[in-house]
Amino acid sequence: MTHTTKKKRAAIYARVSTDDTRQDPETQLMQLRDYARVREIEVVEEFVDYATGTTEERGSYRRLFEAVRKGKVNTVLVWRYDRFARSTQALINALKEFQSRGVDFISYQEGIDTSTPQGEMVFTIMASLAQFESSLIGDRVKAGMARAKSQGKRCSRPTISQDTQERIKRLHQEGLSINQISKRLDIAYGTAWNYIKNL
Repeated sequence: MTHTTKKKRAAIYARVSTDDTRQDPETQLMQLRDYARVREIEVVEEFVDYATGTTEERGSYRRLFEAVRKGKVNTVLVWRYDRFARSTQALINALKEFQSRGVDFISYQEGIDTSTPQGEMVFTIMASLAQFESSLIGDRVKAGMARAKSQGKRCSRPTISQDTQERIKRLHQEGLSINQISKRLDIAYGTAWNYIKNL
């Protein structure tokens, strides 16, 4: 990612789970504000969600990405990975978008800053592992189809509508897993996977 001495304009993101009423976002926010102040990072905006990690209804999370896409911030500062992303794949997708827009990502608890060589290396390793996992899933799907075909079962899938294709693409970009997409749209896992691999 970027290694220039640009002035950091940060968005802070915090999330507390609705499953635990004892959680207070200030616990995360205070530490993130202190971190930013010590490192002379200007905090432009703070985003807080009160939601479980698996829910997709996170308004502040979406507004954070809007701020990134509009160029309002060039750094995203979070307390911990699992406070930010629902899954490793969602995290990788977010970091790829940040990278393409020249936006740095800092995770306070993990001590990861993608503007540093060490942080970029960690991101590269995570992305490689996610790709490896995706390849394994693809191999299993292909093996299952080959077995079904050898048993005389029909393997071809019905074509999906353009609307469904667009929804698959949008949900994938939002970081949903293939399993979540297939359940959300009520389509076969293999159908979703087959379309996503060709994106």
